[in-house]
Amino acid sequence: MPTIIVNSSSPQTASPRTAVSLGRRRLLRASGLGVLAVALSAAAEPAALARAPNTLGNVMILATGGTIAGSGATSTTTVGYTAATVGVDALLNSVPELKKVANVRGEQVFQIASENMNNDYWLKLAKRVNTLLAQDDVDGIVITHGTDTIEETAYFLDLVVKSRKPVVVVGAMRPSTAISADGPINLYNATLVAASEEAIGKGVLVVLNDQINAARDVTKSNTSTADTFRTPDLGMLGYVQGNKPYFYHLSARKNTVDTEFDIANLDTLPQVDIVYGYANMGRTPVDALVAAGVKGLVHAGVGDGSLANAVKPALIEARKKGVVIVRSSRVGSGIVARNGEANDDELDFVVSDTLNPQKARILLMLALTKTTDTKEIQRMFTTY
Repeated sequence: MPTIIVNSSSPQTASPRTAVSLGRRRLLRASGLGVLAVALSAAAEPAALARAPNTLGNVMILATGGTIAGSGATSTTTVGYTAATVGVDALLNSVPELKKVANVRGEQVFQIASENMNNDYWLKLAKRVNTLLAQDDVDGIVITHGTDTIEETAYFLDLVVKSRKPVVVVGAMRPSTAISADGPINLYNATLVAASEEAIGKGVLVVLNDQINAARDVTKSNTSTADTFRTPDLGMLGYVQGNKPYFYHLSARKNTVDTEFDIANLDTLPQVDIVYGYANMGRTPVDALVAAGVKGLVHAGVGDGSLANAVKPALIEARKKGVVIVRSSRVGSGIVARNGEANDDELDFVVSDTLNPQKARILLMLALTKTTDTKEIQRMFTTY
């Protein structure tokens, strides 16, 4: 793949590794949680932490397409545009201010509208991210992405990235050709965050609209407005203002280097699908997916993950055939209570905690690469 160097000056790499102890202190300040674990990890990742004072970080921009790389017929076209038409070189060159906050290089990983995101793309992207983060000359990564599935890609990476270096996923709600395109400022802010020491050890982040959100909890909440990304109930992590990220709280759930998931040697992922609950729902979708060989099913139930009488027998039969069932909710916020709307212990079901259905699918998929034991899988849902 071609590499586009936006800042023509030589990358300012980290000072010699004599600064490991300094790096540990920086990471401890940045983290705020899990002090002992963070300190141990810092010793294994000195290159991420030993940057000399007053030097720019080295940030890789991995482009995957989406609206941020889209174009419309006119400058007022904000719907009906074509996504994923602008390459990474043009995308980065359109924001020359990037060179003020980082030494930036760009790489086109793939070029798609994000509704076409799939497991194969995720594995390719995650492996590339892990390869780059293992290099001494990469301090952080920004991934440009379509907003339709940005929350899913971010959460997948949050579970499988094996570094505490910052990873920031960014997109736009308006195409690059629009009068008030939000892509350039979002990309600038994302790069600033990825190059910052404040973002070290905070998991994968999603940055749009001057706001910083955690990958686990953020979701797209509006079809078209620039403030669409929200974290229901739990709130965003912070803001970007005045060329600086400000963090006010952190996610308490384990992520990145603290997870048990490793995709380094995986070429495929278990098939997991979602069945949506609604009034007058029947069992046909469940039966069809089980017949197709699905390994796990997420039931996006009404309310607190309730199971309709017409659907419950199909889910019970699916579980007896070895399909792992996770009860989630279509509501969009709140905890799905274990043994609340169903006797999960008796049925051998798993509950999704606060994960929405699309993120519950991702965790179940990765859990199934480790085990089919529902007690272990439930532990994972209360851990991540």
